[in-house]
Amino acid sequence: MSDASLWAALADPHRRAIVALLLERPRAVGELVEACGLSQPSTSKHLRVLRDAGLVRVRQDAQRRVYALDPAPIAALDAWLAPYRALWNESLDTLGRRLDEAPLGDTSPSTPPGAPADPAPRGDATPPTGTPREPTPPPAPSPKD
Repeated sequence: MSDASLWAALADPHRRAIVALLLERPRAVGELVEACGLSQPSTSKHLRVLRDAGLVRVRQDAQRRVYALDPAPIAALDAWLAPYRALWNESLDTLGRRLDEAPLGDTSPSTPPGAPADPAPRGDATPPTGTPREPTPPPAPSPKD
């Protein structure tokens, strides 16, 4: 099982739906077919990709095949994502501090450092966002001959 095969297996929305169903509890193929709205052969192909990637395990229960999630590859993906999660948390913390420091009622967007406080006027006659426009009168009817 490689990281590439895990990501490839999870790239498909049908396989992610199957993983989400298996997160709740192990399920027989028939249940997955019904829940996903796919054909039995299509569902089986998706399950084979998930099994080959190591994301699911299968056990035989009489005539039924029951699939369950294997937590080990999910834990490996979680470990891989940990530094990115930390990066997001850091960014969100910084945003929270900036919002806490902003005066109440100040809804104007902040100007990035080094940017001009008032941008140069635009060459077209478009009013700034939020400014109402005067209605344009309809064209005059053309004279009839």
